[in-house]
Amino acid sequence: MFTKEDIAQIEGRGSSVQTVADQVERFKKGFPWLKIVAPATPEKGIAVLDDEAAEAAVKYYESAKIDGKCKFVPASGAASRMFKDLFSGLDNLEAGKEIAPESPAAKFVAQICSFAFYTPELFGEKPCACPEYQKSVLAKTLREEGLGYGSKPKGVLKFHKYTDGEIRTAFAEHLVEAQNYMRNEDGTANLVVTISPEHRHLFEEAYAAVKEEYEARYGVKYNITFTYQDKATDTVAVDVENRPFRTETDSLLFRPAGHGALIYNLNNLQEEVVSIKNIDNVANERLLPETAKWKKVLLGKALELRDQIFGYLKELDIATNKTVGEVVNADIPGLVGLGNDDIYQSDAVQSLCADIEAFLEKELCIKMPVATDCKARVEALYAKLNRPIRVCGMVKNQGEPGGGPFIIAEKDGSTSLQVLESVQINMEDEQARQALASATHFNPVDLVCCLHNYKGESFDLLKYVDADAGFISSKSYQGRELKALELPGLWNGAMSNWNTLFVEVPLATFNPVKVVLDLLRPAHQN
Repeated sequence: MFTKEDIAQIEGRGSSVQTVADQVERFKKGFPWLKIVAPATPEKGIAVLDDEAAEAAVKYYESAKIDGKCKFVPASGAASRMFKDLFSGLDNLEAGKEIAPESPAAKFVAQICSFAFYTPELFGEKPCACPEYQKSVLAKTLREEGLGYGSKPKGVLKFHKYTDGEIRTAFAEHLVEAQNYMRNEDGTANLVVTISPEHRHLFEEAYAAVKEEYEARYGVKYNITFTYQDKATDTVAVDVENRPFRTETDSLLFRPAGHGALIYNLNNLQEEVVSIKNIDNVANERLLPETAKWKKVLLGKALELRDQIFGYLKELDIATNKTVGEVVNADIPGLVGLGNDDIYQSDAVQSLCADIEAFLEKELCIKMPVATDCKARVEALYAKLNRPIRVCGMVKNQGEPGGGPFIIAEKDGSTSLQVLESVQINMEDEQARQALASATHFNPVDLVCCLHNYKGESFDLLKYVDADAGFISSKSYQGRELKALELPGLWNGAMSNWNTLFVEVPLATFNPVKVVLDLLRPAHQN
């Protein structure tokens, strides 16, 4: 299947022939559908906190002991989708056609003065609806002779203009957020921002433009790391016959494997607690108090969950004679004098198992299969507890595109909470369709992760990925059809085997900029 030149190309990318062969095989066999038990709702699966509970979570976070904190911001890729409608309008105008007044491109031109990147020097002082002016505004926005926004990453675009004249990029707003709710005890704020190598200079310039001012204004010291999606995680494309796709030079075509590849970047972090939020989900600083409050709620709930789970793991270790410090089972009533074979069957251990099972089902929607062997029961529960933790904010569904929270059946007979994308849902299955139709909430990608085990060691996150949770999409290359393979998404299958809690957060905390006209929404204006 692979030539000598193919093998050199594969290995030159840091991948292996076996990995690429496995990818081709995956195209042939596809991905299994996940079995949905029910949507996660406030009735079961999504925690809805009253004011008192939310305040308690904030206080828990502010007093908790944490082995380092970090804000992780996926920010790679250009903003081409954000300006898709503008490119279409410009193409029509340059072809001598007019654009409809209600079209996104026409609305953009009419409101050009309301955008943070507007200057009268570049766009003129009096917008009008004549085709030549429309064409000029669109070209100056998108192309290199103007702002060049059509090929720049979202993170360095000017999102917000303040009444004092300050203008902030999306990246700058993440810096402001980080110093508020992710500050370490020593006054530092750590950010890891995933970018494309060709955009590094743009991010470094954007950072340099505000670093000293923000550190003085907010009394913070930033530690910024720019990291790349590893080329070795790119996946091979195939043609419609599932044969490796070949370019005009007869070389293999590799494509970025989606945000699921970032699990490798996340796995390199040393901090215990990580906050994840997309680059475009920011708002005017006047909304920061609400945003920060609910981020602290998620952080507090994650740390509460961490401490509950750590407590159970220590109890299991002690009860089964795996020493924790100097404590052994001989110190525990009911276990004195028991041999190792008898410990698992003891009333004390089995009672502890029952408590853990009740906790898992009530708090995390993990219903364990009935165990017939006492030792197997203990080991299964230990494995379920001893995993990375994620707490995901969920907003009420307002028709936004994207994934949502569900309860699914796992391969081992248990159930779990998962974030599923629409492409992962079998629309030919009646139960799956009904679950999707009755879903109440949406995933805004606002999550907190705990990445250390109870002994203070970092989890190897790659061991908790569900390789069967990726998906295949249809794309094209120079007019030719192809199939592309996406790895399990970062907050989907890449975190499939984590302990998961969903918490409802207000819509006010979710302000994504998917298209440029989103910047006209109140959250992005003064």
